[in-house]
Amino acid sequence: MQITDKDVIYEDNHLIAINKRAGDIVQVDDSGDKSLDMMVKEYLERKYEKPNAFIGVIHRLDRPVSGLIVFAKTSKGLDRMNKLFHDRDVEKSYLAVVRNKPEQMSAKLQNWLVRDRKKMITKAYNREIKGSSYAELDYEVIGELEGYYLLHVKPKTGRTHQIRIQLSTMGCPIVGDNKYGYPRGSLRRSICLHSRSLSFVHPVKDEPMKIVAGLPVDGFWEKFNVLL
Repeated sequence: MQITDKDVIYEDNHLIAINKRAGDIVQVDDSGDKSLDMMVKEYLERKYEKPNAFIGVIHRLDRPVSGLIVFAKTSKGLDRMNKLFHDRDVEKSYLAVVRNKPEQMSAKLQNWLVRDRKKMITKAYNREIKGSSYAELDYEVIGELEGYYLLHVKPKTGRTHQIRIQLSTMGCPIVGDNKYGYPRGSLRRSICLHSRSLSFVHPVKDEPMKIVAGLPVDGFWEKFNVLL
């Protein structure tokens, strides 16, 4: 498996944005599967005939999640993008498909999350407890299609599995996410959560940017283009 031009959404001297396929891992793990950062590195080396191309991981997406992810092509780009994410100067937008209709068409969700590292899951609480981290997101129901509801989600914090557990906690597990309450999983190691866009000031050019990732073409996701 490799990255091709059709996977690249944006590229300049310092950054490259990829429309990640669900099932790809961002960095190498115990599975031994080829990681996305290595695929991007190889893509740059082929494209520019340049051995040992620099690639820096700025942020991550869960393996079953699709959509926009940005890598740094220079150490300057990496350091400055890391600061933007750390300072929460990046606006993140996701699309999620759920089967249960939310009680409210739009709302702010606030929880305190605890990571269970043995079970590799995150638990949500409605109050602060020892070892918990505050998590906040806003969501809006965009529309309904064939009994499924498309949600626009804007996380204000960046906790592990945050969107997955917060939507599940309000009674709306993401389609395919049996780890967080959906009744069955996906054969394609995917869940219906898509990293839609990132908005930020370019770390070197100092220009406002918004990068948008198109929906996966998998026989299901593309149906929801009519709601966008």
